[in-house]
Amino acid sequence: MSYRTNALDTDRMPPGIPFIIGNEAAERFSFYGMRTILVVFMTKYLWLMDQQAGSAMSDAQAREHYHDFVAYAYLTPFIGALFSDVLFGKYRTILWLSIFYCLGHLALALMGTTGSSQSWLFAGLILICIGSGGIKPCVSAHVGDQFGPRNSHLLTRVFNWFYFSINFGSFFSTLLTPWLLEHYGPHWAFGIPGGLMALATLVFWMGRHRFVHVPPAGLSFFKELGSKEGLFALAKLIPLFLFIAVFWGLYDQTGSSWVQQAAQMDLNFMGITWLESQIQAANPILILTFVPLFSLVLYPLINRVFKLTPLRKIGFGLFLTVGCFALSTLIQSWIDKGNSPSIGWQLTAFVILTAAEVMVSIVGLEFSYTQAPKSMKSLVMAFYLAAVFIGNKMTAQVNEFIQIPSAAEEQLAAATAQLPGDWKKDVRNVVLPGLSLEDPADDMVAHLKNGAIDKLDIPGQAAFTAAAAIIEAEARKADDKLPDPKTLGADLGKDFFGNPIRYEIIDSSHFRLISDGADRIHGTKWDMGLTVSVEKPAAPDSKQSWLEKRKTELGITTVNTSTETVYSASAFCGGQTKLEGAAYFRFFTWLMLGAAVLYVPFAMAYRPRTYLHD
Repeated sequence: MSYRTNALDTDRMPPGIPFIIGNEAAERFSFYGMRTILVVFMTKYLWLMDQQAGSAMSDAQAREHYHDFVAYAYLTPFIGALFSDVLFGKYRTILWLSIFYCLGHLALALMGTTGSSQSWLFAGLILICIGSGGIKPCVSAHVGDQFGPRNSHLLTRVFNWFYFSINFGSFFSTLLTPWLLEHYGPHWAFGIPGGLMALATLVFWMGRHRFVHVPPAGLSFFKELGSKEGLFALAKLIPLFLFIAVFWGLYDQTGSSWVQQAAQMDLNFMGITWLESQIQAANPILILTFVPLFSLVLYPLINRVFKLTPLRKIGFGLFLTVGCFALSTLIQSWIDKGNSPSIGWQLTAFVILTAAEVMVSIVGLEFSYTQAPKSMKSLVMAFYLAAVFIGNKMTAQVNEFIQIPSAAEEQLAAATAQLPGDWKKDVRNVVLPGLSLEDPADDMVAHLKNGAIDKLDIPGQAAFTAAAAIIEAEARKADDKLPDPKTLGADLGKDFFGNPIRYEIIDSSHFRLISDGADRIHGTKWDMGLTVSVEKPAAPDSKQSWLEKRKTELGITTVNTSTETVYSASAFCGGQTKLEGAAYFRFFTWLMLGAAVLYVPFAMAYRPRTYLHD
């Protein structure tokens, strides 16, 4: 079937635009909806999805997987650009890759129905990376293809609506999907965004006869790559993209480390009790407010004092990001002392970070477009999107590096490696050798459930239990507020190996007693101790969430039904992280500050050259 390949000769709005705008709103709802709850799901829900509960994913592991997902979602635009411009054209590329997108959401919704939920999770994320990233460079270009000379004056209005649809979809999905996850569980929370993606694909297909279908360029596309002028322009822009990549490495942590931080804060704000991932809904609203505010008010005012070039705007944004993460570090330092600061503090950080986004992301995109030769606009935009890949991959690698393996888990894997495949049904307890291997004095005992460690006994555990009793007594004197580690005067004793026992606050309801363990070296897999949870009585009229109901189905009791606070401890040997609490946020603050300082001489040395279409 043949389609129109040239724009209509009209001064009115192209007939295909409503289908594109509707498609974009539904697609962004689906993407941001699943992304908003991804970290919470991986740490709190994933291990409960199968018929038998497994082991919960650590915070650092969840951050690593989250940023890997976001990274590859911004690398696949290269694939979409090649498919679109060389082989199939924009319409067919968007339609076919949208089917992959839908299948990815379907895989997420099927977790817990059959097979391994973790396998379904990673299969779904891979398919969404291909679909979401693949269509990204095609959709906005497809909008521009609909316009001809007589109605090109309407292009700005359409892109405003296009931008509004993105933020409209992400705002409502960021509010709705955490609520669905909390009350109705993962199947609905992932299924509804999947349904919206299917609707988006249907709406796009319905507009096929109303669209302009610009044919692919074929092999002539590759002529762009070899021009001397183009390569020089790209070489000038790559350092800029690297600075912007550091920004994205911090910015996208609003969906990972900031969500985990919010879970430790007082979520009651403005008379509403929020869920930890819902605060992300502030970003699209702030974006819609800040874009006209900066363009119409702030930029003109600053221009009266000195010329505000695009490179200077980007520089201001980078330094604002430093201040934003400095505030996040301060918030986390309060949490590390056992406090529960108001979520309003994180909302303040969102205000600062969104202002930085306007100056770095939006200005950077426009500036990169103007600096690209006419024949390389699409290619430079793909490189710009690759900055998001680099930034998120950097954050994922940091989170992979800081993870300390668990000696207990490693020893269990070695001890059961030679057992028959069905050993999980029969083996209940396993003696795990310590560092010395031959000396049984430092052995551990793992009590298993479905082949995973349910409870661990460590050598000299009584010393840690005694230390926990000291902390508990101090906390009960202060209405269960954990004492400050710096002011705690009690001697917490030593472990089995003669190492001092240290007391660390995780958040207001969790603390850790830890020592350097058998190797007497801090920060290794042999560090051991107790993690203690402080659980206050549940409110008598509180409704059970889907998560608590699921735990009850699996025979896991977590709700405190007594009338007083319960202190429960679990032993560990390894499995911590090298960067925790405020130290984690401080690391990224210094990283961003270093990038912002290095950006200044780069911006001063850069000589812009603008290329625009006639």
